[in-house]
Amino acid sequence: MITVEKLAVLLLLLLPLGKAHAQQQPITLEQCYQLAEANYPLTRQRALIDKTKEYNIDNIRKGIFPQFTVNGTATYQSDVTKISLPPIGGSNLNIPTVPKDQYKLYGEVSQTLTDFGINQQKRTISATDAQIQQENLNTELYKLKDRINQLFFGILLIDGQLKQNDLSAQDIRTGIAKVQAAINNGTDFKSSLNKLQAELLTNRQHDIDLKATRKSYIDMLALFLNKDIDENTSFETPTPPALTDSINRPELKGYDLQTQSYIEQQRLTRITNYPQLNAFFQGGLGKPNPVNFLSTQLSSYYLTGLRLSWNFGGLYTYHKDKLINRNNQEMVLAQRNTFLFNTSITLRQQNADIVRYQQLIQSDNEIVNLRDSIKQTSAVQLQNGVITANDYLLDINAEALARQDRNLHEIQLLLSQYNHKTTAGN
Repeated sequence: MITVEKLAVLLLLLLPLGKAHAQQQPITLEQCYQLAEANYPLTRQRALIDKTKEYNIDNIRKGIFPQFTVNGTATYQSDVTKISLPPIGGSNLNIPTVPKDQYKLYGEVSQTLTDFGINQQKRTISATDAQIQQENLNTELYKLKDRINQLFFGILLIDGQLKQNDLSAQDIRTGIAKVQAAINNGTDFKSSLNKLQAELLTNRQHDIDLKATRKSYIDMLALFLNKDIDENTSFETPTPPALTDSINRPELKGYDLQTQSYIEQQRLTRITNYPQLNAFFQGGLGKPNPVNFLSTQLSSYYLTGLRLSWNFGGLYTYHKDKLINRNNQEMVLAQRNTFLFNTSITLRQQNADIVRYQQLIQSDNEIVNLRDSIKQTSAVQLQNGVITANDYLLDINAEALARQDRNLHEIQLLLSQYNHKTTAGN
């Protein structure tokens, strides 16, 4: 009967096994893309761009709030206007003289009545500029895919070479067993066995070199992913992607947004040349009273109304500004077309590489089949003493080289296909 204590112990024993099994899950190429982008230091700019956009738009929005100003002046002037009137009807009319020392302290509240369109346009431009920064960031992060491709497929290539090296070692061990049996029967010499054993040692050295190279690739990939990866980690060979020559790179959206920004800037330039109308209220203290110069004592006052202003200075440069803006749009269009042209050339080269590797793999399959048949025959001939150990090693190495060529071409084909996918942005 299983007690509670025994069940608890059993669960504790199974827990590490489940954890180890989870760690043995192979890493996929898509996971590498996602982790590399998430952990790349430049990614942290994304949140900063959004925050800056929010601050800018909030500040621009406050531009249509009522504006309050406080002003004050204290002046002394050399002379003032004096009015002297003769007596009228026997009475003296006394008109006070404005003092030479004058003071004024007032506050003014003004509210724009026509800047709402300008304010909205500025907010639109600020949002577009933030989008441009985001797309420029996406472009930089997209370049990570090329670096991840080189490391990931480099590891897959080494994995294939390690497998082939192991197969070659097995063939050599088979030859050693056959030669040892022949020596025991007195039909072969110790030198044949030594040659096979020396080749097996060379095979082990090659295995050490491959594993060291693989570890260096894994260490570099681990830095990009910010993930612990050891030599026991496996990598899943991706399936060939569906390819298309249509280009959907983030650079294109960046060019489109830049053109849109210039169009919005031109609209802002146009509407800022319109007349501006404000409502205002001004109130304060003055000596003399600013609205009644006959009051020479410090007294309060206020005035309110509408203020119309129209700055014609922008009209002098509007036409040239429009031409400059149009030239900027043309330059962005030229850059966009150049990017599409260069990308199309790269895609054509990659398409040619894909076709070349596909043809090479077809030929590799035939060569491997022939080399494998020759090796099998050589193994029988070695056992019967028809050929020497040298001849057998030559056939083993020839078959191993054929398999390595096929593995190399298969990985190169996959790499070319994913490079094509990355170049096209699909």
